[in-house]
Amino acid sequence: MVKGVAVIKLNDYSNIFVRYDLVTESPYYGINRAAGEDQLLQKVIECVILGDQDNIDRIVNEALTEKDPVEVIYEGLLAGMKEVSLLWDEGVYYLPQTLLASDTMLIGLEICENKLGRPVRKRGVAITHTAEGDIHDLGQKIVNAFLRASGFEVIDLGKDVPMEEVVRAVKEHKPDILCGTAHLSTTMGVFRKISEALAAEGIDIPFACGGGGGVTLSFITSFDFGIYGKDASQAPKMAEDATRGMSWQAIRRKYNDG
Repeated sequence: MVKGVAVIKLNDYSNIFVRYDLVTESPYYGINRAAGEDQLLQKVIECVILGDQDNIDRIVNEALTEKDPVEVIYEGLLAGMKEVSLLWDEGVYYLPQTLLASDTMLIGLEICENKLGRPVRKRGVAITHTAEGDIHDLGQKIVNAFLRASGFEVIDLGKDVPMEEVVRAVKEHKPDILCGTAHLSTTMGVFRKISEALAAEGIDIPFACGGGGGVTLSFITSFDFGIYGKDASQAPKMAEDATRGMSWQAIRRKYNDG
């Protein structure tokens, strides 16, 4: 014992690495809500919801012994992420749990695609980026997670992305939707420049923008293509509308004129 300091000797180290977010939160009712009769797929769903990266490899490979890879993807991995999206909407899950679940889903997706011998067909393509001069990309990561959870291919340009690189990526990949995040009022101005550059190239595309408090509805809707996203969970809904052929004007009216 050090003078004036009590030293506690631990005899049990089993709780040092406990996931206390799973103890204090309630992801299990999400698991129960998604429960089905198929135990193999149910284990995949549970793995994703809990973000169990240690066991996802084993669980997915176990499911693949009896299931088609496409079935494991849609009825297991993506079904689990759908529940994660609901847990986010309900305020049970926050950023760490959602990203962990997304990363777990991606591990399983890679295993299934390797088994399939090709990438699974995606619902559409989305390009995401964090504005030039801005290194705060947590919002973008959440957008990526929700888009992937909904079956979209995400082309992640990263953070602090120059305007020219964004425009070049749109021309190359021809996405259904472009998503941008910014957390600084000093960086969101680049969104207007991107819009003007796209218009100059004759490109017409929904441009969903969101981020910190400085990014406002009035600013985003002041330039062509701009659609204000107040929450990352709106991204897949907007992307789905874009794949159905809705114009950026119609998508803006749907989400910003209420």
